[in-house]
Amino acid sequence: MIEQDWLSERFAEHQDRLHAVAYRMLGSSGEAEDAVQEAWLRVSRADTSQVENPGGWLTTIVARVCLNMLDARRARREDVAGALPPGPATPQPSVHPNGQAGPEDEALLADSVGVALMVVLDTLTPAERLAFVLHDVFAVSFAEIGPIIDRSPAAARQLASRARRRVQGTAQASDAAQSAKRDIVEAFLAASRNGDFNALLELLDPDVVAVELRGARAVASFFSGRAEAARLALVDGVPAAVWAQRGQPKAVFAFTISDGKITHIAIDADPDRVRDHDIVLLGTGNTERR
Repeated sequence: MIEQDWLSERFAEHQDRLHAVAYRMLGSSGEAEDAVQEAWLRVSRADTSQVENPGGWLTTIVARVCLNMLDARRARREDVAGALPPGPATPQPSVHPNGQAGPEDEALLADSVGVALMVVLDTLTPAERLAFVLHDVFAVSFAEIGPIIDRSPAAARQLASRARRRVQGTAQASDAAQSAKRDIVEAFLAASRNGDFNALLELLDPDVVAVELRGARAVASFFSGRAEAARLALVDGVPAAVWAQRGQPKAVFAFTISDGKITHIAIDADPDRVRDHDIVLLGTGNTERR
């Protein structure tokens, strides 16, 4: 009974970190919860007499559970791919966490490159993903990582290095794309605010669609002179525009951009959906999170 109480206390103490590890490994909050629960089942049946570092021991168990889940996921994808006719591979969509994120999750999300990171992690082998996430995100040593993936510390280091190169390349491409999109959205808002019809036409694709309107001239006419209350923002980390009333976001404008032109503008004014977004209002020299 005393040992079980000690286990419960140690597990509760490290649970936020364990969920953060599982989320970064699996890319899904639901699967992360499943992994943590499976880890607890293993922990509750384990012999703890030799455990000197509870945090490291628990992290190792969660990592092994996640590794098994990633291996199973990869096998399922290979089965599905084998049943499909030959053709170009379809990229797997990234999965966003649902519900309230813990403090470690929020910090990790802020430090990551968002969707791009999750997509590129999904292309790594399970061993590469584990080595990179545990070492680069959670500062676990390669001496500890090696046994989890049945590799030497040197081999684990090589796996993490290979994964890091791919992640860094994706991050650089993502940053460039996000910067370009921000410039286009900002220019669109300025032209709309100033009623500059010709500037709007320059930014819009000839076949742009927005608010049940189709075509650059129709969309430019609709938005010309109408963006006084709209502000440049990051919505879930992506450049967008937000209409706010008394400082509270009321509508989100999402832009689809192709070849430097706006091809679609989606407007969402549903209060519940707007409230669920992570919105950072951007200004000249300052930002506000809503």
